[in-house]
Amino acid sequence: MRGAAAAAVCAALAIALLLVGCATSGPAATAPPPPLAGDAPFAVDGRLSAQHGRDAIAISFSWTHAPPRDELVVSTPLGQSIAELSGDASTRRVELRTADGRVEVASDWGALTEHAVGVALPVEGLAAWAQAAPRANAPHSVEADAAGRTAVLRQDGCEIVYAYGDDSTRRPSRIRVACHDLEMRIAIDRWRDS
Repeated sequence: MRGAAAAAVCAALAIALLLVGCATSGPAATAPPPPLAGDAPFAVDGRLSAQHGRDAIAISFSWTHAPPRDELVVSTPLGQSIAELSGDASTRRVELRTADGRVEVASDWGALTEHAVGVALPVEGLAAWAQAAPRANAPHSVEADAAGRTAVLRQDGCEIVYAYGDDSTRRPSRIRVACHDLEMRIAIDRWRDS
């Protein structure tokens, strides 16, 4: 009987090993989708609040980024037009047209956004950062969320924190930028086809 019991145990072990070998593992982990390119064209409508020292602003905006051109329309939270800015990175020329008809030209966005809304906005970096991507050719670090999307981006002495509307999107719906002594919060109401 002893031999029969040993044979039964061996047979049971063999069946168990066979079943373990044939068992399928849980759902395969899927690779996160690739990040968006920081220079990809986009169009977005949203709201921005910023604080720089004692200066604070709240604006609505429509922004079309079609490299090398950017078009930015700025209005009050109630929809009254403040200014239109347009720039071309290839010519390093940015133009500001205010609601009262004033026109200014500069070689960078910072000076003109400060004239238009009271705070110099880092538009060059924001074009990439709005897409949860680092600005090209500059050191950076990225922390990803559980879905593989950018959760925190650090670049140019700034920390950019992202929130997403749902698990299926790669485009952020909320962005917080802490940059030196500038704090910005951006709510993206709508991504549009550019």
